[in-house]
Amino acid sequence: MIAVAVAAAAAFFGCLGVIAVQASRAVCRQVTPADDGPAPVKVFTPALVGAAAVLGGLLVARGALPLQVAIGAIVVFALVACWYSDAISGIVPDLFTLPPLAALLLFSFAKHDWEIAISALIVFVPFAAAALFTRGYGMGWGDAKLVALVGAALGAPLAFAALTGACAAAFIGHRVAGAPRRPIAFAPYIAAATAIALPLGLVR
Repeated sequence: MIAVAVAAAAAFFGCLGVIAVQASRAVCRQVTPADDGPAPVKVFTPALVGAAAVLGGLLVARGALPLQVAIGAIVVFALVACWYSDAISGIVPDLFTLPPLAALLLFSFAKHDWEIAISALIVFVPFAAAALFTRGYGMGWGDAKLVALVGAALGAPLAFAALTGACAAAFIGHRVAGAPRRPIAFAPYIAAATAIALPLGLVR
């Protein structure tokens, strides 16, 4: 029975990944990448969709409750959409960060579980400061909002660990790419690190 549930979750999350990619394409269709922004990167869409499917199956395999699966679905949709948007256009649209974040915050307030809201704020502050200091060039505001969602989903301690890994991977990737003067698309690194930590963060 568990195998059927895992397969069903994987199929659902895979479909969610497809929808996220299509939504990202629609939102970014009229966006022209800035000359001083991240260089557009071609995304291997099946890998994103497959990763979303694996996450869904893994959450159920780890014994996630229906509410945890629902939260996971919201977060995975946002991660896929933000990854794709930042990679192809150099932006992280508010449409893919603020509504999911608002949903988690409403849940936090309804359940009087202030850890979600506090974690989002704690993680957001240093990245917002970086965005303010660099005027959105070294760290974009879209990235900072995505980070707040990560904090709400994972909790501050695990979110900081995941984001530290994302920063390290981004630094190494940027150096290997040989373009130190051009900003990078940071959302894919945030999304990848969050995806790795998500099963541990939701199923505790």
